[in-house]
This record gives sequence, C-alpha cells and structure tokens, in this order.
Amino acid sequence: MPTPDTLPPRIANPRRGRDFIARHGETVFNRIGRIQGNRAELHTPLTRRGFAQAEALGQILRDGLGAAPALTLWSSPTGRALQTLAVIAEHLGLDWHATHQDMRLIELGFGSWGGRDFAELAAIHGPIVHPHGMAVGAPDGEGYAAMAGRLAAWLADTHDHDGDRLILMHGLSSRVLRGLMLGLADDALCGVPVAERLPQGSIVMIEGGCETLVHRAVA
Repeated sequence: MPTPDTLPPRIANPRRGRDFIARHGETVFNRIGRIQGNRAELHTPLTRRGFAQAEALGQILRDGLGAAPALTLWSSPTGRALQTLAVIAEHLGLDWHATHQDMRLIELGFGSWGGRDFAELAAIHGPIVHPHGMAVGAPDGEGYAAMAGRLAAWLADTHDHDGDRLILMHGLSSRVLRGLMLGLADDALCGVPVAERLPQGSIVMIEGGCETLVHRAVA
C-alpha cells in the first residue's frame, strides 16, 4: 500500500487507523445516464464494466494488504455498493456478511429526479451538474448540508473504532465524506467540503488526516 503524504494532519485528532474509501462500480443506470440517488427501488445492478472495476479493486487491495487482512467492512446499504463489496471481500478472503451497513453512507437524495435521464432534466432545468462534477440538487431532494450532517455524525460515532476499515460509497457522498475527513474548506457551489472527483471503481486511503490515491479507475 502507498504511504500517506508526509504533511502534518489537516484536521485535529484524526482517527487511529487507515480508511480505504472506494466508489462502487458502474451500474446499469450509470451506463444509460439515469439518476439513482438514495431510493431503494433504483439500486440497479452492476454492468460487466462495473464487475471488472470491482475485480480490479479486490486484486489491488489483496496485493497491498494480503489475505484476510484486519479490515472492518462498511458500506452504504445500496445494492450497487454491496455488490461491489462482495467481489472485493472474496478477493480478500473476508466475510461479506460481517459488513456494517449504514444509511448515513448513502448517496445524495434526489427526490422526484430519481430514475430520470440527466439529459431530460437538463433540457428542463438547465445544467444539473456543476463544473467540478457535483450534481445540482433536486428542488425536493436532499441538500448538501443535510448530507454532510449525516456523514459527520457517522464519523463522530465511529471515530474511536481502532484499526483499518474499507468503506464502499457513492460518487457525491464519498467526495463530501473525504472533504470532511481532510478538513477541506467549504466548496463555493455546494457549501460543504468537497474532495477531488474520482471515477467509479477508484479508491483512496486516508490516514492521519492526509489522503493517498490507491487506484484511479479509467473514466
């Protein structure tokens, strides 16, 4: 595994242990340009490319951490995150059934926009993705402040858990979680800390308040 940056921690009292934060693989809705968000009925399965991304994540972690590493598994309870994690857990020789599922790790809620085409929505509402890749929230959806609040609560509740952990998440929620963990300033467009965008199937490691890229999937 790569070592973290040698800079001083960017946040006070960082958690002990390493956090490996991964974005799930490509799904059917991702492939055809539809919004998924946090609605249970919109948890579409991984595509063949999504499974290949999960396989790559599992192999990279196995190469770096070895078999059956001391790694606590956490995941958004969505099918796409759990499906990705199942492939990774098989590579690592870990029990997928021991995964801690937490609703606070779920994607931004898009209200009535869930399941609709990005292009269709853009034709009605104008651009629905900010230039840096963060989505414009739906009028009846969850705001970024609310999402940051639930992620901050999860961080506080799990701060004292020792050891390394693997966290399977989504594009928007993982960027905000990483922003909070890195102590970044609030983003001008979203009003909350936002880390760099990474393609699906990518993973970073955060240790001592500093982030290291472990694997960037091909966009």
